[in-house]
Amino acid sequence: MASKLSFKRMDSIAETMPDALRQSRYQMKRCFQRYVSKGKRLLKNQQLMEELEKSLDDKVEKEKLVEGFLGYIICSTQEAVVLPPFVAFAVRMNPGIWEYVKVHSDDLSVEGITPSEYLKFKETLYDEKWAKDDNSLEVDFGALDLSTPHLTLPSSIGNGLQFVSKFMSSKLGGKPESMKPLLDYLLTLNYRGEKLMINDTIDTVSKLQTALLLAEVFVSGLPKYTPYLKFEQRFQEWGLEKGWGDTAERCKETLNCLSEVLQAPDPTNMEKFFSRVPSIFNIVIFSIHGYFGQEKVLGLPDTGGQVVYILDQVRAMEEELLQRIKQQGLHVTPKILVLTRLIPDAKGTKCNVELEPVENTKYSHILRVPFKTEDGKDLRQWVSRFDIYPYLERYAQDSCAKILDILEGKPDLIIGNYTDGNLVASLLSNKLCVTQGTIAHALEKTKYEDSDVKWREMDQKYHFSCQFTADMIAMNTSDFIITSTYQEIAGSKEKPGQYERHYAFTMPGLCRYATGINVFDPKFNIAAPGADQSIYFPFTQKQKRLTDLHPQIDELLYSKEDTDEHIGYLADRNKPIIFSMARLDKVKNITGLVEWYGQNKKLRDLVNLVVVAGLLDASQSKDREEIEEINKMHNLMDRYQLKGQIRWIKAQTDRVRNGELYRCIADTKGAFVQPALYEAFGLTVIEAMNCGLPTFATNQGGPAEIIIDCVSGFHVNPTNGRETGIKIADFFQKCKEDPSYWNKVSTAGLQRIYECYTWKIYATRVLNMGSTYSFWKTLNKEERQAKQRYLQIFYNVQYRNLAKAVARAGDQQARQTTTGVAPSEIKAADSDAKDLNQVSRAEASSP
Repeated sequence: MASKLSFKRMDSIAETMPDALRQSRYQMKRCFQRYVSKGKRLLKNQQLMEELEKSLDDKVEKEKLVEGFLGYIICSTQEAVVLPPFVAFAVRMNPGIWEYVKVHSDDLSVEGITPSEYLKFKETLYDEKWAKDDNSLEVDFGALDLSTPHLTLPSSIGNGLQFVSKFMSSKLGGKPESMKPLLDYLLTLNYRGEKLMINDTIDTVSKLQTALLLAEVFVSGLPKYTPYLKFEQRFQEWGLEKGWGDTAERCKETLNCLSEVLQAPDPTNMEKFFSRVPSIFNIVIFSIHGYFGQEKVLGLPDTGGQVVYILDQVRAMEEELLQRIKQQGLHVTPKILVLTRLIPDAKGTKCNVELEPVENTKYSHILRVPFKTEDGKDLRQWVSRFDIYPYLERYAQDSCAKILDILEGKPDLIIGNYTDGNLVASLLSNKLCVTQGTIAHALEKTKYEDSDVKWREMDQKYHFSCQFTADMIAMNTSDFIITSTYQEIAGSKEKPGQYERHYAFTMPGLCRYATGINVFDPKFNIAAPGADQSIYFPFTQKQKRLTDLHPQIDELLYSKEDTDEHIGYLADRNKPIIFSMARLDKVKNITGLVEWYGQNKKLRDLVNLVVVAGLLDASQSKDREEIEEINKMHNLMDRYQLKGQIRWIKAQTDRVRNGELYRCIADTKGAFVQPALYEAFGLTVIEAMNCGLPTFATNQGGPAEIIIDCVSGFHVNPTNGRETGIKIADFFQKCKEDPSYWNKVSTAGLQRIYECYTWKIYATRVLNMGSTYSFWKTLNKEERQAKQRYLQIFYNVQYRNLAKAVARAGDQQARQTTTGVAPSEIKAADSDAKDLNQVSRAEASSP
């Protein structure tokens, strides 16, 4: 295959392609004549390959060309713009590595072009006037990153923390004075005005080295478990403050680590030292859209895996913070605030409660701040994530005031989620000068094909002009970006990743991004989440099984009557069940799975189908896409006469019961299917595999990385339903013939989870990012400030105007909201902080 050829980054297509074209001049002239014969158009990869093959009659010639260098170039082309007599190619030879060339179809001359020139060429298809306008808006964020070091190898993408540690070691190494930035940073460390680690008497690197030496010799002579309080006064005599450790042994390790960094910095010691620096105590996390809550929210519009992710994230991060603070020898109460929207019309949820403790935490809360109408009243109703933009700037201002009040100062780290949360995080991190991390969860530009160049067609419905602008601002403002997989950043060998698709793109008539975001930027980091293993555990752990829920689950799966909660029935309950659970929208593709099942008689004979998704009645939904998908589900059930073989269950919000539901499906020797057209990560894949369910998941996005195909599960192509149906049917046929095969796949899936996906690893990594990038950003402060000014201008002249143009929801009379825990109660709890060793698990739910 052409795709098996290798291509070095140093090679230039513009230089090597002419020779290759000359060697096959006759065949390629025919091919290029086919390309231009239908006039101007945009050709995708599959079309390019089909046209190439159709232009060649001789089978041997065709095979030779397709398998050769030219075939490899065309195979690596993501798209080509045809403007007769020219064809411009966007060639992706490796993840993150793009080259643009223009070929004349008559003489086959080749010219290398810039991303900007390619985009102008492409714009001609959609808005020729804009393309030819010398003053059309062009943004180049990459032009402001000239002195920022970047990774160079595709294999290193996503290892930003490791690279930053290497670069800092290189920059700070050499003469003692080169360590001055680190000294200056350490002098800024404090908790509510109280100095940490060192005080102002240590104002030179040599003084710091002397103090470290004296302290290390001193603690070496103490029993290793001697509490810090026993020698705190001696440390202060040398200019050292609390924060080195809780015992003599811990202090010695931290002192030695910094001494080695100062003497001869290396990446390992650098990363280890910053993991011990007491710089993060208070964290703010933004997740604004949808119904963010702890119960009765899953399945409501715009409410799904992101909520689960953040609640599990908060629990893991608080646990890690508490452990670190104890080991640092500090008596500090950390706080984590999850900022979301307060919705007065809460639909029976707690989304109208201002302050709510996060369950199974001690010091973490959900803080809800309302959107405001133009006359300053609280907006009562839910607003779609696509219509949220006019409210975000005011929301950021209101949130800032609440945060500063509750935390009694600035947070140490702000993390945004999705477009809206990331934009607000960007506004606040800039205002408060706080380190910022962002998590996309999903970038809509990658979900909807050609949504950049066709943004006008979709803008009334989705407001992509606002969303993509906000995404670019947040990506470029952020200090670090957290992703769940490599694929999310840079895709695979064949397809670009979510972020990579934002490298160079255009929205004709609005903005041209000559450089949007570069996936080789060291801000990108992979931190894969896990699943709550107290909820999602293997079906084989009989002693932990929630057998009291089995009658409810049995009714949910097998009762014959249609109800408000489920329709359809399973006539043969002895069959295994293929199971899926997701929001009911186009991208999640639940209706696609139903169609694959309906079309495959063998699969229908072998297994039943159970889907948990959305609402059952379109009249009860307010979400545009969900209404379309509900109607489609009913049509598919009628068209394929699926009653007796399918159970469609309304979205379930009880995570504990859902965990047991997965295990009950495993009891039937069934499987989980995740059929999404694209999935950034795939929490349900992790949950199902944790419960021991063999899993089939989309090959588009993160699940392709989670699962090793045909070992720990199976990849499926969501665009080829026939192929997928056959693959699932073959699995169950094999299991029927050899029951041990099901157990083999189930066990391999569990092993994969235990090796790669735990929340403990995640929390450690994210807090290390927060600490390290807080220092990293000080090393190129001037360049960052210049870029920030650029971004502020772009926000003011572009985003603000776009957001104002989005229609606001109908204003309704504001009514008083319910209040759960008053902010003052948190302050009162903090004023009586306890030794972290003595905090009881019984207080887990207290503020």
